Amino acid sequence: MPPGDDRERLVCPDCGYIAYDNPRIVVGSVVIGSDGRLLLCRRAIEPRQGFWTIPAGFMELNETAAAGAAREAWEEARANIAIDGLLAVYDIPRISQVQLIFRATLTSDTVSAGPESAAVAFYNWDDVPWDDLAFPSVHWALGHYRQSAGRPLAAPFTAPADTQVP
Repeated sequence: MPPGDDRERLVCPDCGYIAYDNPRIVVGSVVIGSDGRLLLCRRAIEPRQGFWTIPAGFMELNETAAAGAAREAWEEARANIAIDGLLAVYDIPRISQVQLIFRATLTSDTVSAGPESAAVAFYNWDDVPWDDLAFPSVHWALGHYRQSAGRPLAAPFTAPADTQVP
């Protein structure tokens, strides 16, 4: 346990470097088409290949959460989206994830399966394949979208690039 810390960490015995193992951040969106239907993607990869999900995935270094959500929508559904705001934050310590889910609209209804999706489709609420959703967080996100009447919780904020972080 490094001095001043409260948990065991991997520490290099030669140079003292501390290897911090931090949670992964997932970014995604509940995306709405111009006709009000929900965009879902059928996963072409594991985990949960063949099941339906919202466009989402791991945030990359040097990108904002909103930019990551937009990138994931493009990668999975070839969808160009406009982020309306933050819909939900899910802390999932069991798998060391924090998920930031946005509400978004399509800027064009032209979509197609990206490399991680076997198919993409639009669904009315009553037609969502509830038994074939890939993850609990997809259920949660769709439920929060419905409960919020589609209103985002907060607009995304990005600190200016020249902001000094202590």
